[in-house]
Amino acid sequence: MIWLSEKLEFPSHKTATKDGVLALGGDLSIERLKLAYSNGIFPWYSEGEPIVWYTPPERMLLFPEDLKVSKSMQKIIKKNDFIITENTAFEEVIFNCKTINRKDEFGTWITDDMQQAYINLHKNGFAKSIEVWENNELVGGLYGVDLGNGVFCGESMFSKVSNVSKLAFIHLVNNCGYKFIDCQVYNDHLASLGAKEISREEFLRLL
Repeated sequence: MIWLSEKLEFPSHKTATKDGVLALGGDLSIERLKLAYSNGIFPWYSEGEPIVWYTPPERMLLFPEDLKVSKSMQKIIKKNDFIITENTAFEEVIFNCKTINRKDEFGTWITDDMQQAYINLHKNGFAKSIEVWENNELVGGLYGVDLGNGVFCGESMFSKVSNVSKLAFIHLVNNCGYKFIDCQVYNDHLASLGAKEISREEFLRLL
């Protein structure tokens, strides 16, 4: 396994394990995170572990033209019971993504250092949040990395009310002008919205 030095570089994707682990260590500086995401690499690890950098062999993407909005979601959108905003409560969104109780642990691996790192990215214009409000209360949202290249790299989402994370995602796809959304790894929630897996090689070509 390759350990990163202080030098801002990553090894070739070809050296990744079959599970997509590319390297260990390094840091979560703004410059390293920008370099990682612009090359299809992201950190994913648990508290107390070294930073683990991934480049999965299969990548989950959603193209705007493939978005699936169910009839039930169309009704929720038409009712217009929620207010959706962008970049108005980034720190609240990431805090909720980190702390909300989930049926499974997917998307909850947000360490204290990761939380601060993405806040730093946001303050420097490289991370974005979508918020969903009901009666002035934040009830759902998502956040991710936006390097200004037409690609949004989704990190995590949360819901305190049924379906509002989907509402945030649909808003992201339909209103923010991205060429595609990088959903990183497969999950049923995003598959139901039209996301699909492609090979690492194809993803890197698109990127």
